[in-house]
Amino acid sequence: MNSGARPLAIISGGSRGLGYESARGLAAAGFDLALIAKDQSRLEGARQSLLNEFANSQAGLTITTHAVDLGDQVATRNMATQMTATLATPKVLILAHGVMSEKMSKTLRTTDAEWNRVININLNSVFILVNAIAPAMADARDGRIVIYSACLGRMSGPGNAGGLAPYRISKAGVNALVRNLAHETGLGARGFYVDAICPNHTRTDMGGPDAPRSVEEGAETAIWLATADIAERGSESVTGVFWEDRRVIPW
Repeated sequence: MNSGARPLAIISGGSRGLGYESARGLAAAGFDLALIAKDQSRLEGARQSLLNEFANSQAGLTITTHAVDLGDQVATRNMATQMTATLATPKVLILAHGVMSEKMSKTLRTTDAEWNRVININLNSVFILVNAIAPAMADARDGRIVIYSACLGRMSGPGNAGGLAPYRISKAGVNALVRNLAHETGLGARGFYVDAICPNHTRTDMGGPDAPRSVEEGAETAIWLATADIAERGSESVTGVFWEDRRVIPW
């Protein structure tokens, strides 16, 4: 149970990669954490690593772990419902989980199983987590949601322009969800902000060891959106957009 003395941040994909790095940044900023991922042992390892790292600088840091297969919509809904019943209303929700589609997954070749696997994890679970957790954040008029999308989900440039169809289309769906939700909730006028980011090609399990960006570089904008003064965006109504390196970029 969150003590209430520190604001709470919920982070999916929090056991590794960009999710773990986002959790690190939020712990350093004074947040308690609730980490979501599939593997309970990895989650516990992440929890222990964070507690050890911040033992001296963040006294009283509380971290809970929540294991679920985000490809399972029923299990995801059940877990999210349980979290809303047992945890304090979060100030921050960062969704950093995701999977890549198979290399040959073009639209005319993708199987039902592969399409459903990627869409369920990358898009449907994002909807469920937002749908279950965000209402209390919006009601509190003090919440920020940051969702890791991808530049391959853009409708412009090299975005959805061939190949990796389930991945590209799922990320385009995330971008649409973010924009739509921001408009539904008044574009920041109610103290509730929702944004998508492109972390670029980052050295994670998905990105591989030869990717040009570190996880610190990939997560920096998400941590900034979650913690910085709203004025740093340039205007309180700058939300429901797509960010890259602290700049708004075309969808």
